[in-house]
Order: sequence, then structure tokens, then C-alpha cells
Amino acid sequence: QGGARARPAQETGVSDVKTRTDLSLGFLEGLIGFRLRLAQVALFEDFERALRAFDITPTRFGALVLIEANPGLSQMQLAKAIRLDRSTLVTLLDHLEGKGLVLRRPSASDKRTNQLVLTDSGRKLLAQAKRRVADHEKRLFGKLSPTDRAELVRLLERVTRARKY
Repeated sequence: QGGARARPAQETGVSDVKTRTDLSLGFLEGLIGFRLRLAQVALFEDFERALRAFDITPTRFGALVLIEANPGLSQMQLAKAIRLDRSTLVTLLDHLEGKGLVLRRPSASDKRTNQLVLTDSGRKLLAQAKRRVADHEKRLFGKLSPTDRAELVRLLERVTRARKY
């Protein structure tokens, strides 16, 4: 009396929806964005498992790779390359610097700008992480031919370039 009684799952249909594997995707079926989102979730879950021991997220990994490939990269160049706003970038760099992986140094040409460099520890960790990421890519994309992989990368680059930032 006075309290609502929980209805069995059969009446609500809730458990039915959660367990069905033949669920119709309706309009979502042919949406590239939806398929990319599902692929992103699968990628991030596998990436996280592969690099859990290193405390490295996809964004942190991307930042480390870009810093390694571009010694002296400025914070603003990094932010633009990985599409991060200033405050998110500062948090990311604080984390990487706190772990002893990255150093921020004042630029010789512009003291208002910091240049980023990997520490020895950062280089060592990145070398190990790259091997795990290569294995991760093989797990997820190993069934694609080299031609299909190159085409997928090319198409994704086209989509990225088409977006206005």
C-alpha cells in the first residue's frame, strides 16, 4: 500500500532488450558514424587492456608519439594535432610530466611557449607501449589485407580533412 511494486522483467520488456542479439538497428544500420562509434568502443576497450600496466590511454599514447616524432613540439602544436582544448592539454601534460615521461622547457625563441621533450623514461615506456599497440592493431585489423588497411586509413583521413575545426 502506497509503495510502487516493481514489475517483473517480462512485463517491462527490459531484460528482453538487454539480452537480445538479434536487435534491429533500424535507421542506425547503415550509418557510418554509428559503425565508427561501435568500432571506437571496441578499439578503446582492447587498447586499454593492452596498455593497462602502463597507465596509458589512447590520448596519452598519441601525445607521446607526437612528442617523440617532433622534438621541441610546442604545447599549442600538440593541442592542435590531437584536437584538445588548452585546459585538457594542461591536465594531460601535468600527468605525463608527473609520471616523469615528458619535460616542458621554455622555448629558446619565445619564452611564452613551452617545448615538449620525452625523458629517458618516456622513451623507454613508449618503446614498450608501441610494441603492445602494434599487437593490438594486429588483433583488431589483422584480417584486413594491407590494401584494405591503407584504403581504410585513406578514407578516414578524407573524413577528418572534410571537418572544419
